[in-house]
Amino acid sequence: MLFIFDMGGVVTNTFRMDSIYKKLNMEQADFYKICALEERNISDLLNTGKITTEQFWMEFNRRTQLVIPDKNITPVEHDLFRLCFHPSKNLETVELIKQLKKKHRVVCGTNTIQSHWENHMERGDYSFFNQTYASNKIGCAKPDPHFFKLILEAEETEGKDAFFTDDKMENVAAAASLGIHAELFTSAAELAAKWSVYC
Repeated sequence: MLFIFDMGGVVTNTFRMDSIYKKLNMEQADFYKICALEERNISDLLNTGKITTEQFWMEFNRRTQLVIPDKNITPVEHDLFRLCFHPSKNLETVELIKQLKKKHRVVCGTNTIQSHWENHMERGDYSFFNQTYASNKIGCAKPDPHFFKLILEAEETEGKDAFFTDDKMENVAAAASLGIHAELFTSAAELAAKWSVYC
């Protein structure tokens, strides 16, 4: 069997953007309005590895002046995605992964950006898995079903022989649409109970 785990919200805590909005002195709505300006969503491009973090902030600064020129917004000079990212591990989930790996192939399927990828690499968060499939590396992000198709193709596995867990319902639904046994992650204990037969 193939087991696919999301990272943020499952193996580690979810990254909260609030600290970035605060440092930028802007509302969440303004942040995403800037990202989606000019029919080219730089947040999506960053998430799929189409642009670098440096390119994101350079373009973000340019767009900020167009959207909210009357506010006192200091241009971003450092990578806030990296500076504000301090994930902690869910040790119960890590233990479940280790148990499953004794008998099965266990991989990570995650939406991430270069800054967070580097941080997770430094911390060894991907070392629990046989393989990691990250959106910024494979050029496709959840909930696009193609994200899961790429993993199944790479792992030479059919949907019926794969299991997936994620803390976002839209990602669970996308995986399930391909016949993958998908579970919404609520707690490591609940997931361990559901998958105990495979450990």
